[in-house]
Amino acid sequence: MVHREKILVIRRDNIGDLVCTTPMLQQLRAAKPQAKIDLLVNDYNAAVVACGQPVDQVFIYRKAKHKVEGESRWRIWLGTAALILRLRRARYDWVILAGATFSAQAWKFARLIAPQRVICYGNGTPLPAMAEVVDATHSYGHHVERTARLLAPMHIEGPIPATCILPEAAALAAVQQQLKLPPARRTVAVHISARKPSQRWPEAMLVAFIRWLCLERAARVLLFWSPGPADHPAHPGDDDKAARIMQQLAGLPVQGMATQVLSQLIAGLSLCDSMVCSDGGAMHLASALGKPLVCFFGQSDAEEWRPWNQPYQLLQPVSRDVGDISLAEAQQAFDSLPSP
Repeated sequence: MVHREKILVIRRDNIGDLVCTTPMLQQLRAAKPQAKIDLLVNDYNAAVVACGQPVDQVFIYRKAKHKVEGESRWRIWLGTAALILRLRRARYDWVILAGATFSAQAWKFARLIAPQRVICYGNGTPLPAMAEVVDATHSYGHHVERTARLLAPMHIEGPIPATCILPEAAALAAVQQQLKLPPARRTVAVHISARKPSQRWPEAMLVAFIRWLCLERAARVLLFWSPGPADHPAHPGDDDKAARIMQQLAGLPVQGMATQVLSQLIAGLSLCDSMVCSDGGAMHLASALGKPLVCFFGQSDAEEWRPWNQPYQLLQPVSRDVGDISLAEAQQAFDSLPSP
């Protein structure tokens, strides 16, 4: 009986990181069409790879830090232990620790799974013989490129494809039912949330820009934001900010899209023609959905985290503060995008 090669890719990080792993998955499948290729992600980012990825199975685990009120950490840990046992029984030939640096937590996960070989970036210290270490000096360029270089020990190289995701059918149908805006207009997604203060465009600028989109460019706007109160200790949101913006835009073709789960955000973005946002997970989602982008970069590395797919217009002021991007600059960048 011919042995079917078994490969597990582990990606434990945030939404944008997982989006930037999708080209590597495509390369891996193209090089090894007969292999069993599985993916291990967490429940925070799993919706990114719910559809259309070239893998046989997606395994999902829950991080204890993501527990909700009333949820037991012990129950989460027991679930993770059961998953590790299941993966261990699969007897993987390869485990790939996807990312641009060495991750001690991902390495511990891989050791517990007990594959034949583990591919990872080095951390400057000797690792056990099972490790196929990629020199950390090769971790340069875009995050997509850094992640794809992990395939070198498997002798897989060549052009790197685009990032690519698809919306879930049920989520897409639900969002389509929510839409109340006139359909015969260009639909622009505007995402107003950003974790870093240096990445946040001022409310007054957002209001003026959206008003310009509606009145001068005959667009309809879907407004996206991270839901929840601003003072939430784990996941601060922008409900109040969104409410203030919507109030100032009353009477214009603007609809708020309060996406409580990631699958709704992906579905909502898939229905738009283009997007304006700050650097972050939503930007990578829209790019992977094939949407032209205007993106604002503050205190973040544009070389590593710019959209991988074209077309896009990236604005990053010398001050590295998004607040210094003018309304005219944003308008000019938007007008430089291709028409739908």
